[in-house]
Amino acid sequence: MKRRTFLQRFGSILAALGVAEAEWFQFGTRYRQALAQPSSRKLALLVGINQYSESPALNGCLVDVELQKEVLIHRCGFQPSDILSLTDEQASREFIEAAFLEHLIGQAKPGDLVVFHFSGYGSRVRVGNTPEATQNALVPADGIEESPQNPKIVNYLLEETLLLMLRSLPTDRVTAVLDTSYYAPTSILTAPLRVRARQTPPAAVLTGAELDFQKQLQEKASPEQPGVILSATSTPNQVAREIQYSGFSAGLFTYTLTQYLWETTPTITIPVLISRVESAMQQLGSTQQPGLLIGKKNQQRVQLNENFVLETTGAEGVVTATEEDGKTVQVWLAGIPPHVLEHYGVNSRLNVVNQAGATTQLIVRSRSGLTAKTQILSTENKTSPQIGQLVQEAVRVLPRNINLIIALDGELERIERVDATSAFATVAHVTSVVAGEQPADYVFGKRPDTKNKDLIASTSLIISPSRYGLFSSSSERVPNTFGEAGEAVKVAVQRLSPKLKTLLAAKLWRLTDNEGSSRLNVKATLEIISGIAPRAIMHRETLRTANPETINKKSANPEPGHTPTISIGSRVQYRVQNIGNNPIYCMLVGLNSAKNAIALYPWQKVTETEDPQEPQLIDITIAPGETLTLPQTTSGFEWVIQGPPSFSETQLIFSTAPFTQTLNALASAKHPRADQQRILPILNPLEVAHALLQDLHNASTTAADPNTVPADSYVLDVNHWASLGFLFQVV
Repeated sequence: MKRRTFLQRFGSILAALGVAEAEWFQFGTRYRQALAQPSSRKLALLVGINQYSESPALNGCLVDVELQKEVLIHRCGFQPSDILSLTDEQASREFIEAAFLEHLIGQAKPGDLVVFHFSGYGSRVRVGNTPEATQNALVPADGIEESPQNPKIVNYLLEETLLLMLRSLPTDRVTAVLDTSYYAPTSILTAPLRVRARQTPPAAVLTGAELDFQKQLQEKASPEQPGVILSATSTPNQVAREIQYSGFSAGLFTYTLTQYLWETTPTITIPVLISRVESAMQQLGSTQQPGLLIGKKNQQRVQLNENFVLETTGAEGVVTATEEDGKTVQVWLAGIPPHVLEHYGVNSRLNVVNQAGATTQLIVRSRSGLTAKTQILSTENKTSPQIGQLVQEAVRVLPRNINLIIALDGELERIERVDATSAFATVAHVTSVVAGEQPADYVFGKRPDTKNKDLIASTSLIISPSRYGLFSSSSERVPNTFGEAGEAVKVAVQRLSPKLKTLLAAKLWRLTDNEGSSRLNVKATLEIISGIAPRAIMHRETLRTANPETINKKSANPEPGHTPTISIGSRVQYRVQNIGNNPIYCMLVGLNSAKNAIALYPWQKVTETEDPQEPQLIDITIAPGETLTLPQTTSGFEWVIQGPPSFSETQLIFSTAPFTQTLNALASAKHPRADQQRILPILNPLEVAHALLQDLHNASTTAADPNTVPADSYVLDVNHWASLGFLFQVV
C-alpha cells in the first residue's frame, strides 16, 4: 500500500472514529516530544467486538477492553492517550490494521513497550484453492458480511498477518493477548459461558486485499518474533469462553489474566503467570488452558516485568470517580477474584493507597458489576481520595445465606425442566435458574446412554434413556454425579442432594481466597514425597507481604499453560511457613478428584485428659518463624493421592485465632479416631464450611463493637486470615 493511499484511508478511518486529523497530529506532536525523552514509551491497541451482523452477539468483549485498559493505566503506568481502543463497528479489518500501522508500528521505538489485545470471534478460513489450505483468523466486525456479488468472500484478519505486524515493530518488548479461538464446537451444552469461535462456510475464501497486505508485510517484517503472545487456548480443540456474573460478562481468559496482574509481583515469570491464570480458570469450572502461542528464547526465564511493567503496588482496584458531596467514591474492583466479587457484600472495607502513609478507608455501600459505590469512613488527612488512587482490601463481608446456583440445561424437555425446578426447590441452600439467563455454579443436564437407546418411559414420571447429572459451567461432567439410564428427574435430584451440599461447601471455603490481599505473612509448598528429598510441585504465598525479589525463586515452575499433575498413588505433603511475628493456626480442606470433601483431621493424643489413650482434634499451631509439614505422619500413613483422574483442589486457611468451631464440626461427624494427623473425608461438609467461616469471623471481630457487626454476614479482616488455593490434576 502506497503511503499516500494509506494516509487517505487513515484519514477516513479517523473521521469514522470521530477524531479530527488535526487533533490526531496534535497527539502525534506529543508522542514525538515523549519520544525525545530518555524513558521508554508504552503503547497499546485494544480491540473488542460484541456485535457481529451474521453471528450471535458476544457479551464480554467490550468489558475485556475495559479490564485491560484499567490494569494497563493503573498498574502498568500507561498513559490514557497512549491507549487506542477499537470496539464493535470501529473494529473492521482495515481499521485494525491501519491503527496497528500508525499507532504502534509508526510510533514505537527500540525499547518501547507495546501491548495488543483482541477479544472477539476467531475462525478457520480457506486461503488457497484446496480445502486443506486453511488458516487461523481473527473475525473483525465486518469480517462476515457477505456481499450479493460474491457471497463466498470473507474479510478476516489472518493470524499470520497479525504475527507479521508484530514482527514489524522496532521493539522486542511486545505482548499480544488473544482472547479468541478458531475451531467452533459442533455441539455444546447450554451453559453460562459463550464460545468465541465461529464456523466459516467451507466454500468461503479470504478477501484478496488481506493477502495483498500480508505480502507487503512479508517484505519488511523481521524474521524473529518479538515478545510473547498469550493465547486463550493452547490446543486446537479448545474453545475460548466467556463467563457471566451479575451485571456483566467478560472473557474468562482476560478476566483471570487482568485480575492476577492487579495483585501479583513483577518478578514472576511468564510461564508462572500462565500457570496461575489457568488454575484460576479451572477453579471457575473451565478446562480451558491458556498458553504461549509464540515466546522468546529461554521463555521459562522471561519475567513479567519485561512485558508488563508493574509500576505500582498490588491492589484490588482503583478510584474511578468522586461525587460532589466529597464523601462518595466510585471504585473499580477488577483485582478481586471473580468468584469472590460475585458475593462481595455491602460494608466491605477498602484502604486507599497513599504514598505519604496516611490512611483513608472506604466502606462499600452498593455494587453493580465491577464498580462499587463507597463512602469515606475515616481519613487521617483532610484530602479526599483522588481519581487514579489504588485501593486495597481491608475487610471482606460475605452474606451468610449463600446458595448453590444450578442452571437447567436448555436441552431438557419442558416437563423435565418443570420437574427439576420443583425438585431443586425442596433442596436446602440450592436455587435453580435457566441456563444462560443468570450466573450459575453448575448445570443440571443429561447425556444419552448408548447402552439403553431402546429404554421407554413406563410410568407417569419422567423416564429418560439419558443419564442425568451435573456439568461444570464449561460443559465438563462433574465426576460421580451421573445416575443410571431411566432415572426420573426428581429421583436424580434427590440422589444429587448430598453432592450439592459438598459443592456448596467448596464454594463457601473458596470465598476465603485472599492470597493477594492478606496481611498475614505465610508461605506454603505442595510437595511429592519421593527419594531422598521432597519435590516441590506448587508454591503459594501471601503476595502483599512477600519479598518481590525472592517470590519467583521459590516458585515451582510447571510447563507453561498446564496445571501441575500428580500421579495416582503419589505421597504428598504441604510445607507451610509462618514468616510473621505472631503464632497462627492452620486448617486444610478441599475436594479430591472424585469431588468428595476432604480435610486434615489433626488427631493428637492429649496426656492431660482423664483418658490419655483417647486422641483429640487439636489445633495446628505454627509459631513465628516455624516451618511445618502437613500432615505430620509416620511412615506408612502418608497422604496418598487416590483416583479417578481429574482435578483436585485444596484450600490452606490460616488464622490468628483457633479453629474451635471447625474442629467441633469435624468431631461431631464421629469419624473413627486415629493417633496422628490424617486426610479423611468430611461427612458433614456444609456444617464444616460454615463453622470455618464463623471461626474466621470470630478472629476478625474480637475487638469490634458487637453492635457494629452485621448479624447476617461474615466479617473477615485481612490482618487476621490468609487463604491459599492449590489446584492440580490427578493422572
